[in-house]
Amino acid sequence: MSSRATCFTTFFAHAVLLVVVFGSAGCGSRDGAKDMVTGKVTMNGQPVTGEIIFVGSDKKEQPGVMSPDGSYILANMPKGEYQVLIKGPPPTVIAPAPKDSPPPPKQGGVSPPAKYAQPNNGLKFTVTGGKQTYDIVLTP
Repeated sequence: MSSRATCFTTFFAHAVLLVVVFGSAGCGSRDGAKDMVTGKVTMNGQPVTGEIIFVGSDKKEQPGVMSPDGSYILANMPKGEYQVLIKGPPPTVIAPAPKDSPPPPKQGGVSPPAKYAQPNNGLKFTVTGGKQTYDIVLTP
């Protein structure tokens, strides 16, 4: 097989894989996810990292992960009233580094106060459909 044919076959395989992945994730429709909540979580001007959970009145959870810049996206959100919980990232276990190794890279963001991981923390949001933004500013 020529290198041009191999390149085309590789490209085609990757294209099919992308269609399958995005199509199964609900991102394959022409207009993307119809009911989506996006936003950014900050505290003292710093991004917050960890997990965001929207808990519906039926107690069903819609979890999401915040990126290092504090942003999050929750797609295909059912309409309704939600209590919002913010949890810090899970603890990581790091093996001791060899004596001469460089320091590990610094992780972005700050952890949220524990009070935001509890119900009745004052964070509520109503999903009405469509694309909505809910930026959250936490206080220490």
